[in-house]
Amino acid sequence: MTVRKVLCVDDSAVDLNAIQRILTGANISVVLATNGRDAVQLAKSEAPDLIFLDIIMPEMDGFAVMRELKKDPATKDIPVVFVSSKSQKADQAWAKMQGGSGFVPKPVNQLAILEEISRF
Repeated sequence: MTVRKVLCVDDSAVDLNAIQRILTGANISVVLATNGRDAVQLAKSEAPDLIFLDIIMPEMDGFAVMRELKKDPATKDIPVVFVSSKSQKADQAWAKMQGGSGFVPKPVNQLAILEEISRF
């Protein structure tokens, strides 16, 4: 699969902008969400090829978003890469158990983001 459109979800404008710059520099279309509820709706309406998803967000954290995405036939097969400052081995294992396809620790860097994209 070629990744053409990515949904980026983060409540931090700084982190969201960093990922957006990396992706647009790689000629990838970017859809942005700043909370989990919007992320679920945008995943359904935009049908991205990949989702970069923060874990720690108010109201609906990344793990709750992941559970919602996996329940819906329209979004259950979209690969999700968690992006978080919670980067202990236990956090990474839990992200994988929730259905995550990958994990990028914060602060994000271009190499890590592009490596994740190249896997899909």
